[in-house]
Amino acid sequence: MLPYPEQIPAFMKEKKVFWVDDERKYMLQEGWKRPVTDSSFFLNEKLEWMEKNKIDHAVILNLSQLYGNGLRLEVMKHALRFQNDFNAEVQRNHPSKFTCGFVVHPGFIHGALWEIERCVEDLGLRVLCLPTHFMDSIGQWRSVFDEENNPIFELADKYKLAIEIHPYDGDKMIKLQNVNWRFHLIWMLAQCGDAYHFYTLNGMQERFPNIRTCFAHGGQLAQMNLGRRIQGFDGRPDLFEGKVHPRKAVGHPNIYFDTLVHDTDSFKLMVERQGNNQIIMGLDDPYPLGEMESDAQSSYPGKLLDLAIERDIINQEQYDDIWEDNVLRWLFGDDETAKKDLVRKILGE
Repeated sequence: MLPYPEQIPAFMKEKKVFWVDDERKYMLQEGWKRPVTDSSFFLNEKLEWMEKNKIDHAVILNLSQLYGNGLRLEVMKHALRFQNDFNAEVQRNHPSKFTCGFVVHPGFIHGALWEIERCVEDLGLRVLCLPTHFMDSIGQWRSVFDEENNPIFELADKYKLAIEIHPYDGDKMIKLQNVNWRFHLIWMLAQCGDAYHFYTLNGMQERFPNIRTCFAHGGQLAQMNLGRRIQGFDGRPDLFEGKVHPRKAVGHPNIYFDTLVHDTDSFKLMVERQGNNQIIMGLDDPYPLGEMESDAQSSYPGKLLDLAIERDIINQEQYDDIWEDNVLRWLFGDDETAKKDLVRKILGE
């Protein structure tokens, strides 16, 4: 969700970190701008869109543009704090409509831990949003699941947080010309696959049993690439000393994937590989890769799951679970009280 232009602090535009133009036509950063393709990027319009599409409640993630990579430390801290405070305000003012996430920068561990504590203890946020990769303090790109970031996951485990892993900044990591949206259409899937590779090799789903991690965009390459990873692990054990076999993560109850794979063949592979219990509804709306209403694509929110029902990939009970029960389990694990509390808020009880 985008803040309205007037909600964005002046320093964000002055430092060219992130802003929205007054006409609400573009979101901008230094040397970058992207069209605001639907009015439901913004709060009031989002609420109208949700009512129209019969969506009772949404999990709102942080803006990928505000991961903070490449920013000076103080600017990064203020930018991320603004993002987290904005999301907390949305959740606080509309608890029946939104559960919101928060973001930290893994390159600065102590600051990340303080911010996790603040967001959980003071702001009441329970969904930790992390990038697949981040730039460290010497300008090196790293996986978010590198060993030195374990304190982040230890604290997340203590708080029993849901975690969302999302890719961005591929154009900064990979020396290819940024044309034809290649970094969103191709390289984001590679980033997700790379993050899943190290999450599972490090056995984090077992080492941190209280967190539930969701990989964005269906972790699409993670599904396709399983056989190659197994072949590599078994064929070159010298490269995987102390690591966990890829098979042990398949269908694990602490690992989730969203439905944003855009075709039923990919969705079927995910269901067969991971199990329908580990899949949650992902819309990515109002971004163009979501299921926005579109004549060109004859699309609408939830179309993929409707097609999956028609093609007997899932049944009605599984369909309903992907929309609701699986999402609640990702958010709250086995905390039945927290699940019931959110459902009561949604129902207005």
